[in-house]
Amino acid sequence: MKKIFTLLSFSFTVLAFGQTTILNGGFETWGGNPAPGVSTEPNNWYSNKSGSGLASSGPQTCYQDMTIKHTGTSSARVETKYYILAVVNGNMTTGIVCAPSSNKAEGYIGTLNPSSATDIRRMAFVGRPDSLVGWYQYTQATSGTNPTNEQGKVRAILHTGHYYDPEVPVNSNHPNLSANKIGDALYLTPKANSTTWKRFSVPFTYASAAMPAYIMINVTSSADQMTSAPGITGTGSKLWLDDLAVVYNPTSVNESVVPEGNIRVYSFDKIIYVDFTARKSNESTLNIFDITGKQVASHKIEGDKLNSIDFSAMTAGLYLYELSGAGISKTGKLVIE
Repeated sequence: MKKIFTLLSFSFTVLAFGQTTILNGGFETWGGNPAPGVSTEPNNWYSNKSGSGLASSGPQTCYQDMTIKHTGTSSARVETKYYILAVVNGNMTTGIVCAPSSNKAEGYIGTLNPSSATDIRRMAFVGRPDSLVGWYQYTQATSGTNPTNEQGKVRAILHTGHYYDPEVPVNSNHPNLSANKIGDALYLTPKANSTTWKRFSVPFTYASAAMPAYIMINVTSSADQMTSAPGITGTGSKLWLDDLAVVYNPTSVNESVVPEGNIRVYSFDKIIYVDFTARKSNESTLNIFDITGKQVASHKIEGDKLNSIDFSAMTAGLYLYELSGAGISKTGKLVIE
């Protein structure tokens, strides 16, 4: 049988691979999560009710709203509420809401449940989008001394491995895994009510040229995590969210254009080739990652030649690559057969 060369660069198209999208970003399906899913949570998303520690003992803050929606049959509404001695921020996330103590500063959202090593919640995502977009309505807090300071927040973090938000640990509540961040996008609503649907669009800012394996999206009706009691910022703020998605700018999806000829990265018969025959430059580096984002190989690439890398010891499958050097920044995918 004739063998076929495989060339899958970052210039992949919708027809070839399909660009990774946010699961259930229209919030149409609810209550179908596997354990520990809650019927009041959208599929692929979670809230404090399925959280860890004290989080699950708080009130419901995430709702399916079938009256106020942008498109389809429903939107997601998160609402900040007062509960016993503290305020519980309205929340919805692709991760796990963790409240290890009554100290709100120690609260965080993570991908790994500290109470169960088998409870891992991560939304798979392979791609480098240009921006995060969506539609929202917002009502500010109705009580407290400064309710007009309330804002809604939507944050999307592209990462490898596990991740925590906020990144900086408080009283050793979690490890600092900020090195796993590939990029993020943050939207804060204006400090005002919005009773009609408004579109937002914010760019992703990239901290690494690597390819992410997951996306963590955290939504709250109170942007200040330290909202803790009536009189500080208050309760009653509501954020409606619908049609959340990512946008791939065509100029950012196409593989990087380098000034000295074409550079190709491809695989054949478990050998990876980097064609640098048209580039006379100093050494560059090719880093190879598995689909989880773990680096599995790193090789120096020489200019003015066809470089070959023996990959026969690696398991067949999909891999990601990052080629970097002077004037070069190229990422993409490789299928090893």
